[in-house]
Amino acid sequence: MHVTAPAMSRSLGRIRRTTGDQILVRTGRTMTPTPYAIAVREQVHELLHQVQGVLAPSRELDLTTLERTFTLRWHDSLVALSGPALLSAVREEAPGVRLRFVAESSIGTPELRRGEVDLEANADRPGAPDIRAEKVGETRLVIVVRQGHPLTRVRTVTAKRYADGEHVAVSRRGNFGNALDDALARLGLSRRVVATAPTEAAAMEFARDSDLLACVPEATTRSAVADLGLVALPLPLELPPAPIYLSWHQRYDTDHAHAWLRGLARTALAKGAGPT
Repeated sequence: MHVTAPAMSRSLGRIRRTTGDQILVRTGRTMTPTPYAIAVREQVHELLHQVQGVLAPSRELDLTTLERTFTLRWHDSLVALSGPALLSAVREEAPGVRLRFVAESSIGTPELRRGEVDLEANADRPGAPDIRAEKVGETRLVIVVRQGHPLTRVRTVTAKRYADGEHVAVSRRGNFGNALDDALARLGLSRRVVATAPTEAAAMEFARDSDLLACVPEATTRSAVADLGLVALPLPLELPPAPIYLSWHQRYDTDHAHAWLRGLARTALAKGAGPT
């Protein structure tokens, strides 16, 4: 049994105190079970089997019978871009699984750590050591303007022409400045931001009905440009692509259902972002 004699003696002592029975008695050089021990042997065997089933669950995942609701907090543009593909894949493989997409907060929230959110997807790489993060794609930034906007009639959109326009910035926290302003400052330029919008979808609505310039990830504009009558123009600034991170708490590392969902989410997000 791979147990030392002293350890076995201590365990037997605890069992005797609990049951009020000797359980094993010495007969010569061997130990013989008492009548009580023989009577409960089958029940104890069954209980041990049940405990093993609880502590060492099956490694098999039956998607056809899986019933579970996953909560996902994704950037709104990623929900629109990749959410439908993820839901379609989930329903095809596991019809009993439901997805709950919730809005991002304007402040840092601990729901991922508390287990209230299963997966996050956005441009922010979490810094906490217990949060896993995987880069699943990236997308470049583009300028979005209405059709007929003055910038659509020039041969080249220069950094100065871009800076000279009036802008709507995207910020959940209402910040007027961001990395675009830092890039312009390095060129000795600045821009005038006249409004902020909490989402890219809202910013594009501002641009559709005015001469305002909005800067959004290119992946976001693919379907919206035609639908809203907008034009996407190249951004004349040296900026790295915007990354897309998929994040989850480490408690789910060995959760087979969660790992399955992560795989589908990874595929949906990478496909939505396009080639990196």
